[in-house]
Amino acid sequence: MGLLDDRTAVITGAAQGIGLEIARRFLAEGARVVLGDINGEAAEKSAAELAAAHAGGVALGARCDVTAEDEVDALVRRAEQEFGTVDVMVNNAGITRDATMRKMTLADFRAVLDVHLVGSWLGTRAAGAVMRERKRGSIINISSISGKVGMLGQTNYSSAKAGMVGLTKAAAKELAYLGVRVNAIQPGLIRTAMTEALREDIWAAKLAEIPMARAAEPAEVAGVALFLASELSSYMTGTVLEVTGGRYM
Repeated sequence: MGLLDDRTAVITGAAQGIGLEIARRFLAEGARVVLGDINGEAAEKSAAELAAAHAGGVALGARCDVTAEDEVDALVRRAEQEFGTVDVMVNNAGITRDATMRKMTLADFRAVLDVHLVGSWLGTRAAGAVMRERKRGSIINISSISGKVGMLGQTNYSSAKAGMVGLTKAAAKELAYLGVRVNAIQPGLIRTAMTEALREDIWAAKLAEIPMARAAEPAEVAGVALFLASELSSYMTGTVLEVTGGRYM
């Protein structure tokens, strides 16, 4: 018996990194997973690899630009058509366009807000419309500790991630009476291809801020996502869970 047996989960930005690890954990717990990513070929490849690694597991990959309303709607609709339901939605897709305000372009500011905040709103709206009809569901928005404290050179990213917290709480209030829960996760320093590309001195400075003195692995975020997706968190909505090793507590 898995925690997500007979449930369907849609995860955006799932071809790699945290999104892929969430999909892997959900599949291991019995869910059917639909991986959306702007790189459709990578999503299909990752889905095929996941399915092959889990005997009897079902994983589908599809292109999804989360800034495009029709593509987000199509991703959720495909999951519903293939499996009859959407039980879990993880809005994980993200990008960075770091620069100080003096050097940041308006285009880069808007691009980051569009992917993180608008994309999460579109995913929440599309999944919520399906879930409300079945009187159950869990929506998980992957925010960031940057949305809590603000980071130098990330006025766009910090704004978007803070906005996702507001979105989570407002959507939770709208959907609670319909049996749909909406929660957020704020990861800190996670060991991914993106963070491992940081300069050694920047990495060391970030580690120095963490009481647990290490970065997290993507699987540690996936475990918290599993908790929020499952009935273990059945009386939680509008919450923001930090996965930071104690950083900025």
